[in-house]
Amino acid sequence: MHGYTFDFPAAVFDSMNPAFPVPLKSVIQPPPMVEEVLGADERAALKSRIKALMKQQDAVLVAHYYTSADLQDLAEETGGCVSDSLEMARFGHAHPAKTLIVAGVKFMGETAKILNPEKRVLMPDLKADCSLDLACPADEFAAFCDAHPDRLSVVYANTSAAVKARADWVVTSGIAVKIVKYLHSQGHKLLWAPDRHLGDYVQRVSGADMLLWQGSCVVHEAFKAEALKKLHAEHPAAAVLVHPESPAAVIALADVVGSTTQLIEAVKNLPNPEFIVATDNGIFHKMRAAAPGKLLLEAPTAGEGATCQSCAHCPWMAMNGLRNLAAVLESAETGTPGANEILIEESIRAKALMSIQRMLDFAAAEKAGQILLGD
Repeated sequence: MHGYTFDFPAAVFDSMNPAFPVPLKSVIQPPPMVEEVLGADERAALKSRIKALMKQQDAVLVAHYYTSADLQDLAEETGGCVSDSLEMARFGHAHPAKTLIVAGVKFMGETAKILNPEKRVLMPDLKADCSLDLACPADEFAAFCDAHPDRLSVVYANTSAAVKARADWVVTSGIAVKIVKYLHSQGHKLLWAPDRHLGDYVQRVSGADMLLWQGSCVVHEAFKAEALKKLHAEHPAAAVLVHPESPAAVIALADVVGSTTQLIEAVKNLPNPEFIVATDNGIFHKMRAAAPGKLLLEAPTAGEGATCQSCAHCPWMAMNGLRNLAAVLESAETGTPGANEILIEESIRAKALMSIQRMLDFAAAEKAGQILLGD
């Protein structure tokens, strides 16, 4: 660190008391996996209808990498965006459209609304949730923070607006290590929520003093290290790409550990002809477009001790489809109030914006060379 300091309110750096036990959170029971299956004629008809409705309603579609190929293609065909949750919200903020359609899970719609309060934010299905978000209720997280007033709270983007409103910082997987290293270099002890695997990875890389919430992602929790070793032995030329929400034993086998965007860049830029990928298999659509001709293999979710609940694809992400997207836009067209619309109480939204804005300010300062983190 080279003397750069943020001018944050003093309250952000309040200080703390004895350890608050954080029990291991039960794995959230996901809904049944139901993926939309469309014939060519229905797909074409739905896309045509959606495009017309989007134009009428001055709407733009932003889709996460884990959603279906149909939604990702539609987003790009209509001038929208396919990306991670933060870039989805940033794109929506910069785009002049008055309506944002968020194909993803609920916290992504909330993040878009937090950054874009003046816009209408719609989702194909408001029941599309996230196991990490569900495993970190706002009241329990507030008690966690209250028990440790001398620690800054850092929460992953996969949390509700109410949790973000209680937190000091929000981070994405792509910037978590950098922000935690910075806070550690400033002498701060931290609380982390909700993903214990990502938190453990960040703690090991940064050396920070962190108390970890004990949630996990149903997709990444399922990857198995021993089965991954066997698959890699069968494909020795493959690079192993792992999202840091995965267990430590899986991360230890990785050639690249990174966010969704970073893993796509790895497939594009590394010379390997094959890749074993430990994250949601929805990402394969964008990876194939970025690196045509390369072989992509799913990291195993079966093997000794397997408790696969999602088998490398998020069942909540699978709730998004062309059919329910068309239905939402048709409801909005008839003026149905609040039809699949993200609404956030302003007092919560304003507080959540503060914790997100700290991350955005940090990212801008680091990019400008005002923060030097070293190795």
